[in-house]
Amino acid sequence: MTNISYDYIRGLVQGTGSFTFTTSTKLGSLRMRRIPTFQLRTHASNQKLLGEIRDLLDLKNKIYTYHYPGKDRANRKPVAILLIREFSALKNVIIPLFYGQLVGDKADEFNDWLKKIESDHTVPKSYKLFYRLYKSGYYERELCRGGSFEKFVK
Repeated sequence: MTNISYDYIRGLVQGTGSFTFTTSTKLGSLRMRRIPTFQLRTHASNQKLLGEIRDLLDLKNKIYTYHYPGKDRANRKPVAILLIREFSALKNVIIPLFYGQLVGDKADEFNDWLKKIESDHTVPKSYKLFYRLYKSGYYERELCRGGSFEKFVK
């Protein structure tokens, strides 16, 4: 295993990560749901790196690889993607890891993502806890009390 740090992960996400939503329909109904999702995408040759990041963060998610040429049939390379959608992983790992640690457009994307979780009526109610914790200062207090992300998650 390489020597990957939390700061390295933040830097990688600053360039190739995204805070987004995946859309699904609830089984047995036509009701659309938008699930908050953290995504880290890279060239497929870096699949091992994504696995090491996943393992460092103690996540169990699968690394997906695919090759989508696009509608224009351009010569695109295959990609590897780490998708995090699980409630506990987002609440206890992803949000604390990036809270107050991103800059520029990526910081705006992160904060807007949290706000959209609260305002979007298609996001399941349970996920709205993320915004309430963010707005109440919970993450800031816990990170300040613990001094670092490492102490927050332990």
